Amino acid sequence: MDWIVKIENLKKRFVLYTQGHTEIPVLDGFEMALGAGESVGLVGPSGAGKSTLLRLMYGNYITEAGKIRVRHNQEIVDMATAGPHTILEIRKWTIGYVSQFLRVIPRVPAVQVVMEPLRGRGVAEDSARDQAESLLGRLHIPRRLWSLSPTTFSGGEQQRINIARGFIAPFPVMILDEPTASLDPANKKTVKELILEARARGTAMVGIFHDPADRKDLSTRTVGISLHNNGGI
Repeated sequence: MDWIVKIENLKKRFVLYTQGHTEIPVLDGFEMALGAGESVGLVGPSGAGKSTLLRLMYGNYITEAGKIRVRHNQEIVDMATAGPHTILEIRKWTIGYVSQFLRVIPRVPAVQVVMEPLRGRGVAEDSARDQAESLLGRLHIPRRLWSLSPTTFSGGEQQRINIARGFIAPFPVMILDEPTASLDPANKKTVKELILEARARGTAMVGIFHDPADRKDLSTRTVGISLHNNGGI
């Protein structure tokens, strides 16, 4: 299999400096490869390191040891050692991320929040706005909310803004942290359609899907995570 992401001998632990330097090992020797059109569902007990792995892949956490190699602009970049500028470029063009929580600048309208990934790539404002409004409509965000800051929205509405922003631009790799959580059945169905459409275009995905039915529908395979678990290639 030609991989887009390849994780090798990944190790991460947390040190609680305020509690006697207590060490909490999370990942130890984890390995995984991800190819185009694949969707890996991460499984394992709470605290095993599933969310930690996603944050390591996105460059939010510092890697203690190992490699997270990503194909980016016809090059192979190791996220574990890449500098801040390179990580930002990878986030702009190669790796998209849908988290559980919406983090935006207050007072920025929802439509502009969704437009931002396209504007960052140089897409004209009118085109970016049209695409953002199309996604907002598809995700059943009422038009009266488009000009308001999503910081005032309900949890389900904020999650749909996250989805719209994450899927408005095509990424070779998508990281999904419980993308269907907090959603009613109708909106969950729409989000699952967006995920499957992206996968059909060749996007490689890795995600956490706690609902077994969602995991079955959205994953091409699963990879288990537990302490001292090496994952799977």
